[in-house]
Amino acid sequence: MKDMFFVGSYSEAAAPGVHACSFDRETGAIELVSSCAGLSNPTFLAVDRERRKLFALTETAGPNGERRGGAATLDVGPEFSLKVLQVVETVPATTCHIELDRSRRCVIVSSYHGGMVGVNPVFENGSLGPSTDLHRHEGRSVLPVQDRPRAHSATVDPNNAFVVVCDLGADKLVTYRLDAAAGKLAPVSAVSVAPGAGPRHFAFHPSGAFAYVINELNATITAFRYDGRTGTLDELQTVPTLPADYRGDNACADIHLSADGRFLYGSNRGHDSIAVYRVAADGTLSLVQIAPVHGKHPRNFALSPDGRFLLAANRDTNDITVFRRSEEDGTLSGPVHRFVLPKPVCIKFW
Repeated sequence: MKDMFFVGSYSEAAAPGVHACSFDRETGAIELVSSCAGLSNPTFLAVDRERRKLFALTETAGPNGERRGGAATLDVGPEFSLKVLQVVETVPATTCHIELDRSRRCVIVSSYHGGMVGVNPVFENGSLGPSTDLHRHEGRSVLPVQDRPRAHSATVDPNNAFVVVCDLGADKLVTYRLDAAAGKLAPVSAVSVAPGAGPRHFAFHPSGAFAYVINELNATITAFRYDGRTGTLDELQTVPTLPADYRGDNACADIHLSADGRFLYGSNRGHDSIAVYRVAADGTLSLVQIAPVHGKHPRNFALSPDGRFLLAANRDTNDITVFRRSEEDGTLSGPVHRFVLPKPVCIKFW
């Protein structure tokens, strides 16, 4: 049996930048099925399986040639061929993350360089409409890279009621109430993390009772108790992602939970590893393993739908490495397969 997944990458518009791949559930082997060119740096993706559409970040040009954020709709053909249907402008700065709301009525984009989040509606046929909302963040923090707000991701909660935006520059998690039908975000609250932490990506526990942020700049993960009625986050714990004796450069990147909520995974770029934690009943974390990815710069990773594998997208070694995952203790072993692909950034299963 095989699953399908998509890869977004850094690429010039003339080169293939979005790829459809098959994944063997027994062996972990990957095969390229199709690729699509025509988009500049289609790094991050969102999947709409019901409408057989894929949404990809890209770049557009302003009136003076300045780089702006764009989002593309791609059609996924019956044999997983990919075709760009449209490109729309999102926000007036390049973007780094795109999220499809759970009702599939809008996409939310985040701009690291612009320090803003924006919303574009998704119509019934899967096409994107003009921007319906834009929020510019304010603030800064203690490190030179934190001299301005830097929105890095937006994550919709399990009830599709709130969106949590990680602002790496301001060291804040900003919560918005989501009106998906209107394509609007309303600020609700903001929670600070440790100065210099740099929150990057965020994940909700399957139960909806807890949430976790991986902090890029100080190599930590912070656990929160989450109130789905109010969108409130209360900090529980912060844990390191690196071995105590590691002294090299590092920048954390991605974070995911297993489907049963028992284990959490976070990626290290520099140490080039995946940190594995057990999730206790109270939402706190205990370290299980720090597993090397056998590649460089794991910008993003994904767990296979059946939970038996983890796929790491290693941007600087131009490959995806595949690891077996124990469903009993959460540990990773391998790699069992290595698949060569230029500058992979994002992996999304179908």
